[in-house]
Amino acid sequence: MRKFKSDFMIGAATAAHQVEGDNVNSDFWLMENLPHSIFKEPSRDAVDHYNRYKEDIRLLVNSGCNAYRFSIEWARIEPTKGNFDKKEIEHYREVLEFCHQNGVTPIVTLHHFSSPKWLISEGGWESEKTIEYFAD
Repeated sequence: MRKFKSDFMIGAATAAHQVEGDNVNSDFWLMENLPHSIFKEPSRDAVDHYNRYKEDIRLLVNSGCNAYRFSIEWARIEPTKGNFDKKEIEHYREVLEFCHQNGVTPIVTLHHFSSPKWLISEGGWESEKTIEYFAD
């Protein structure tokens, strides 16, 4: 049987909105909870990856994976325009650190579809201001 080279990465991937749960500041959360929403059901606490990431990353390692692609929720980092939540930034730093401690290469997606609710009132991704907001 042929073996992979030692630097070969194999992993798993998630989207924050779909697994973290309770991201009440995102546009998807808002849309899920509107009357007559196109979404069949709201994400609510999803699989609670936000609180269970250590357990989930251990499962990833135990299955033989060495890479994890995940997204960082902008709506958590900047829940209201111009207000950055240090607690949330620290949470994602802890996720990154836990990956490193367990021999997992983190691959971060900075935007995976969902955005802060406040961004929609600013014109969303159709507004040229969004480039600056995202860079911040």
